[in-house]
Amino acid sequence: MAADAKQQQAAVASSASWMTVKPFVNGGASGMLATCVIQPIDMVKVKIQLGEGSATTVTKKMLANEGIGSFYKGLSAGLLRQATYTTARFGSFRVLTNKALEANEGKPLPLVQKAFIGLTAGAVGASVGSPSDLALIRMQADSTLPAAQRRNYKNAFHALYRIVADEGVLALWKGAGPTVVRAMSLNMGMLASYDHSVELFRDKFGAGELSTVLGASAVSGFFASACSLPFDYVKTQIQKMQPDANGKYPYTGSLDCIMKTLKSGGPFKFYTGFPVYCVRIAPHVMLTWIFLNQIQKFEKDVGL
Repeated sequence: MAADAKQQQAAVASSASWMTVKPFVNGGASGMLATCVIQPIDMVKVKIQLGEGSATTVTKKMLANEGIGSFYKGLSAGLLRQATYTTARFGSFRVLTNKALEANEGKPLPLVQKAFIGLTAGAVGASVGSPSDLALIRMQADSTLPAAQRRNYKNAFHALYRIVADEGVLALWKGAGPTVVRAMSLNMGMLASYDHSVELFRDKFGAGELSTVLGASAVSGFFASACSLPFDYVKTQIQKMQPDANGKYPYTGSLDCIMKTLKSGGPFKFYTGFPVYCVRIAPHVMLTWIFLNQIQKFEKDVGL
């Protein structure tokens, strides 16, 4: 009897532990699957932001000069980014949401509270994932540099090693400020709008499960794109900048980048590449939610 009681206690403890980590594991897994599909579009988006031309021009140039494999350059960093950033943001969002629901006695949370939780989850995720995000940008931008300046990263871990060796450990968080702000804005738009849209489609419109997931994920993707692109633009400019012959960088920081961009191109300059960015972000968001829904459904079917 004592042995059975201990086994039951161990089973309960194991179940409780799994329920705690499950939102983190599921979020990271769904993000990594979505990244495998979206990586080529993300590669084109970065090159557009770096000033290499339109989506058509960039795509033709990449195919002609480097072949189809160039669209997947930086995939290892993208997967590492999802394994850190998305794992942390999805997990923390769900944990914080569940805590808020308990405090609200199970009643639906107001949109403002969901938005605040999304902001918090984005900050947590970006702080954890900033090094891998930097490695991803560096790997994608490397081919745009003159041959003598290229770092020729082999994979994400080699990029991280080179950054630490050449620039120091703190360089892993170069551009972390705009990265965190961008993540906060993206997650406010993505996570809050998804939960709110699910309630709207399911409870107000009476939509089925598939229609609810597709509709809510589409809304989530749009708001994630619209809220985050200006911050993504600044983040990319900071992370890819190179010193000139005198060792001077083009921007002293995020604020300097914002002011110079406003002066040279006006506010719409921050929305450079918006169609491609939206095409990249929205499908990734949609696929992440769809994969997450399928993972949760599978776990429910097998009793996990």
